[in-house]
Amino acid sequence: MTLPLPAALRAAAEGLYALEAATGLIIAHGTWLTRDDFARFIHHGTDAAAIDWEAAITALDVGELPSSSGEKRMLRLAASLADQAPVSLGDAVTGIDERNIGLLIKAIRHGSGQRQFPR
Repeated sequence: MTLPLPAALRAAAEGLYALEAATGLIIAHGTWLTRDDFARFIHHGTDAAAIDWEAAITALDVGELPSSSGEKRMLRLAASLADQAPVSLGDAVTGIDERNIGLLIKAIRHGSGQRQFPR
């Protein structure tokens, strides 16, 4: 039996707080995992899944992932938490709505070892 995608992503990140935070952020954001054009960056096995963050950011940079500025920011922030893309925090948080700021704070706390997302 194959795990649902969010559970499979969490399983692959288990124990690595920053990766758990990145995974939790992208799951909680709710947009990227539902997109067919993003699915090609997810490697899904039967019990684990991983996002190719670097390839996703490269595609974003060359215009292969059309999205709103907020969606772009959230993907970049998640990739940065996964240690796969540099981000200017000042630029990244400008224009993020209150819900997404809350998710980002939750992700940062999780990455510091204060688990915020479910396992």
